Amino acid sequence: MEEDEFRSTYQQFNTIRCPFEKALNARRCDCSQSKRFLLAGRDGVGCQSKNFQADCLALLTIMRGKAQFVLHLTKVDGPLPHNKEIRVQVGGLQGLQRLLNPDQKEEKCVDNVSLIVSAACEKFGSFDDLPFEQLLKSILAFEGRKKR
Repeated sequence: MEEDEFRSTYQQFNTIRCPFEKALNARRCDCSQSKRFLLAGRDGVGCQSKNFQADCLALLTIMRGKAQFVLHLTKVDGPLPHNKEIRVQVGGLQGLQRLLNPDQKEEKCVDNVSLIVSAACEKFGSFDDLPFEQLLKSILAFEGRKKR
């Protein structure tokens, strides 16, 4: 299957794309609103709710913008290079999980992205009011898989 044909089919098949798809495919996060599928031998993740997708997308957009300094970027117009995107997604969600549950032991996997995003919105009122200095520390500290 050609890459352009794959992308076209993917967009038709996955109408509500999960903003945290890379983190979910890396098996570092899970979400009760996600639906996994396989297309042409590749994993994909969709969202079951447009409302949750909108909240997750808003959070991810803000995290990308706030993280550009620690990632040594001058401008963020959309998705980042894969490694930096994984750092923002997983590191940001892990930091958010620690903020919301400070007594819980540190987990490498975020159990339910939609629950954490909803709880953050409820607790802080707006994603702009999140304590980003703590989230940025988590993004900076996140380490992906080691090279073989």
